[in-house]
Amino acid sequence: MLPDIQLNDIVKLRKPHPCGSYEWKIVRLGADIGLVCLGCGHRVLLSRRELAHRIKTIHPGEPQNEPNE
Repeated sequence: MLPDIQLNDIVKLRKPHPCGSYEWKIVRLGADIGLVCLGCGHRVLLSRRELAHRIKTIHPGEPQNEPNE
């Protein structure tokens, strides 16, 4: 099962990106999870199951400001 993740959380994956960075920022939640590499800015989409296998640690990001209605 995928751990509880939110937008802007920083996740550390088990294997490094070719640029050498292990850390990625969550930028999209849905059926697929969007990630941005903090080393080079490369964007990828991973399925929830694949991301659950690759995650090593999760660091909470800054909270989202919700628009006032």
